[in-house]
Amino acid sequence: MTEGRADIALIGLAVMGQNLILNMADHGYTVVAFNRTVSTVDEFLAHAAAGRKNVLGAHSLDAAVELLERPRKVMLMVKAGRPVDDFIELLLPHLEPGDVIIDGGNSHFPDTIRRTRSLEQQGLLYVGTGVSGGEEGARRGPSLMPGGSPEAWPLVKDIFQSIAAKTPDGEPCCDWVGEDGAGHYVKMTHNGIEYGDMQLICEAYQLLREGLGLSVDELQQVFAAWNEGELDSYLIEITAHILGHRDEDGEPLVDKILDAAGQKGTGKWTGISSLDLGVPVTLIAEAVYARSLSAMKDERVAAAQVLTGPDARFDGDRDAFLEDVRQALYAAKIVSYTQGYMLMREAAREHGWHLNYGAIALMWRGGCIIRSAFLGKIEEAFDRTPDLQNLLLDRYFEDVVTRCQPSWRRVVTQAVQLGIPVPALSTALAFYDGYRSARLPANLLQAQRDYFGAHTYERVDRPRGELFHTNWTGTGGKVASSSYNA
Repeated sequence: MTEGRADIALIGLAVMGQNLILNMADHGYTVVAFNRTVSTVDEFLAHAAAGRKNVLGAHSLDAAVELLERPRKVMLMVKAGRPVDDFIELLLPHLEPGDVIIDGGNSHFPDTIRRTRSLEQQGLLYVGTGVSGGEEGARRGPSLMPGGSPEAWPLVKDIFQSIAAKTPDGEPCCDWVGEDGAGHYVKMTHNGIEYGDMQLICEAYQLLREGLGLSVDELQQVFAAWNEGELDSYLIEITAHILGHRDEDGEPLVDKILDAAGQKGTGKWTGISSLDLGVPVTLIAEAVYARSLSAMKDERVAAAQVLTGPDARFDGDRDAFLEDVRQALYAAKIVSYTQGYMLMREAAREHGWHLNYGAIALMWRGGCIIRSAFLGKIEEAFDRTPDLQNLLLDRYFEDVVTRCQPSWRRVVTQAVQLGIPVPALSTALAFYDGYRSARLPANLLQAQRDYFGAHTYERVDRPRGELFHTNWTGTGGKVASSSYNA
């Protein structure tokens, strides 16, 4: 690199941006730091980045760009939406063809598609990359999911793979995802699966807390033990840590936290995309709705004084039920990832992306919130069958679900009897039963649609695509409605 020139500039010095800069600097890269509030730049250089000669500050975009080696690479870590577009517009006068703009925020994938196409028309390259792992991941090694202009990948690959988390085998949890919005789409799906994983864990927690009456200390031991086996994952690990944390008075902090969940929108985006594409991502959708229901705290408290449920108590084998819940959680987790991969496959078909599904599992094995040993099994499944249609059809996952199925059914049944809501566990089981059914009652549904709206139907004894209409009442005539997909 030319003396005095930097490898990359990063705009946006909130905690994620600062930690990514320090991560890059740790790996030998020279980074320019810029923030719209320039006093933040000076504060960063004086404290978090103090003494680092390969972290340079800039008080203007012009100065930041001037410090960069060509082709220039500028990474945005700013709030998704309009702020990204605003900074792109501010950068354009200072860049030249071949330069790269990188958006590392949680942008909605249609925005990334639009920005990629617009900037490519101007001769610039664009990367929209998912960054997962939170503050600690940004500092020590995140999971990175880059997509956008394929020509940009060789220019950012070394930096990205250097700072990314590594698998136990030393592989970087970062690879090229695909064209235009593919990177942010995969990150969105990651977050949707994260919603599902968290909801499943919360349902297991409530079943054991209220159904079995376990203390918080007992629950901490249960989750710590689960993290030593099949369920080994970051979210199970931190659940055990949370349950072991005490407030200043020595009481479990978790019991003092208001049961009203927040959300930032990526789970909702996943659900909307699944509806647009016609993919039944039911578990993630239920996880989003569960957060929405939890937010109705005051209304729920009032309803609890009026509405009744079963007054049942669990009177079975506690240890056996504990194992049932563990197996049900694992089986439902498989469905969560199955649905996420179904969604990515259909999105790739819709947008012309060339996704490497095994590589995506590898990207998620370290650094990100849904990292787990389980993801290694997904990578192996796609190594065995690159064109695998559905994870449930892989021999490993088929065997696991077969083994866990009796426990899963007992847990959902017991939850219903106890009046404990398990929307994610139960919808996962309903999806599994629907997917394995060669025949569903949609034949009756199609008859109903044809009856009231002349929407036509296909017949099992005739070729697919041939449409029929019945004059059910004798007064409807033979004219059928046109067929379309909404």
